[in-house]
Amino acid sequence: MTADFSARKPHRQFEDLAVGEFRRSSERVVTQDEILAFARRYDPQWFHSDPEAAAQSVFGELVASGIHVLALWRQMDHEINWDIDWVCGIGWDELRLRRAVRAGDHIHVTSEIVSLEPSKTRDDRGTAITRYAVMLADGTEAVTFSSINLVYTRAGRARMTD
Repeated sequence: MTADFSARKPHRQFEDLAVGEFRRSSERVVTQDEILAFARRYDPQWFHSDPEAAAQSVFGELVASGIHVLALWRQMDHEINWDIDWVCGIGWDELRLRRAVRAGDHIHVTSEIVSLEPSKTRDDRGTAITRYAVMLADGTEAVTFSSINLVYTRAGRARMTD
């Protein structure tokens, strides 16, 4: 699956966010073809890029690269959090690859805002920490992490459009 690009203008600033806000993406199926294409281009380890050799790995079959799963997360996160007026991401904490993602797995993404802190030095932004999970259909967490992001405030966005 290739996500369609849509340039939608975000409309929710820092003041519109709330701790505890939870979102869930739609589901998608990970295919062997996309695992192979991604791995052969970006992460050609044998258990990502060679189905026959991968059968002899600890996984017993081909698995998606963690970097590939994070790229899928990014697409799915855009689906659910496109409306937030992000400045940029500044880090990830506690990144865990908990369970391999395999061809045929149905995955979705969840996000929950766990912390909001206004900037102490600039009124144009605040910091939002969001806990993310790439989930399997059975409720297993495949990948988890906390994302630290700067979000424009209303004052910051107003100055940009003046």
